[in-house]
Amino acid sequence: MSFDAEDRQHGQQLLLEGIEAPSPQVDVIDRSALEAKNVAVRARAPAPQERPSEGPRIVEPPPLHDDAQPGEGAEQGDKRCSGLLRRHPFAVVFALVMAAPVAAGAYLYWDNARHFEATDDSFIAARQLAIQPKVAGYITAVPVTDNQHVAAGTVIARINDRDYRVALDQAEAQLAHDQAVLEQAQKNLGRFQYLASKNSIAQQQVDDQTFLVTQDKATVALDQAKVDAAKLDLSYTTVTAAQAGRVVSLSAAIGQYAQAGTTLTMFVPDEKWVAANFKETQLDAMRSGQPVAMTIDAYPERTIHGHVASVQSGSGPAFSLLPPENATGNWVKIVQRVPVKIVMDDPPADVALGPGMSVEASVRVDPKPSLYERLWSRL
Repeated sequence: MSFDAEDRQHGQQLLLEGIEAPSPQVDVIDRSALEAKNVAVRARAPAPQERPSEGPRIVEPPPLHDDAQPGEGAEQGDKRCSGLLRRHPFAVVFALVMAAPVAAGAYLYWDNARHFEATDDSFIAARQLAIQPKVAGYITAVPVTDNQHVAAGTVIARINDRDYRVALDQAEAQLAHDQAVLEQAQKNLGRFQYLASKNSIAQQQVDDQTFLVTQDKATVALDQAKVDAAKLDLSYTTVTAAQAGRVVSLSAAIGQYAQAGTTLTMFVPDEKWVAANFKETQLDAMRSGQPVAMTIDAYPERTIHGHVASVQSGSGPAFSLLPPENATGNWVKIVQRVPVKIVMDDPPADVALGPGMSVEASVRVDPKPSLYERLWSRL
């Protein structure tokens, strides 16, 4: 071992220092004195320490949680809590004081929210239509402009009516001619009936004249129908709005030749509603007539009130062009959306509302006042 070699060298060094070098005059050395000095040097040298044997080290594993004594975890938790109270007493007290109002506020919010069903998948809807002329002709006037609000009967466009006035004059002239023929035939029938009563003419002449009068009456009726048709075509040269609304996407222009059925402009009536697409899981307590509060994204500072008009009998995709076929392929259940028609009770008249504008709707499904509302009414 390295420790034994170092001790041996240290002892020899001490021995050499303690023994004087022999002089050349001394031939005999006192061996007894030398041995006594060696014994003294060995006694003063430190004793070598025993080294442990080079064997495998044994590492004690940390105690498992299961080895803990019963109640040891609770005692440690109590110690931590007591330590936290000692280190941060004000923070703990503040947290306890604030926990009560936070819990009360959360309960008030939950109790009030369960009285409503809301969705942001809502849009303004209307039965927009295309205004088209029934007769062809050149447009002579367009007295409206884009996005203009018009009342019922307002002129949208005028078509050149000269051809239709000529057709009306022809029909009226033909009617006058046939009415004169009818009148002459009726007079002749009266004469023939008188002569037949005197046995001056045969009854066959009376019957023929009666048939002629009936034929002239039919001709006059046909002429009257043609006159009415000509008047109707003449009225179609003036294109008007059938109801109040707004002119949208106006394409008519003066000098344009408009065929019958050509779209002159799109028209959005004033009658609008909100189509709210609620989840099918929100319809359990929803009924017609329930009040609704709405906000339009374009005018968030306004709250519009309305009521539920009806709930569609089926989901939205069921009435699409290509409805889903759940009987084929791998089916995954997805919560469906059902359109709910909401009528606005007080629609704003000073702003433009059009189909497709986003709306957030909240339907009150429970008429009973919530705890928050009762507290607010008392305060």
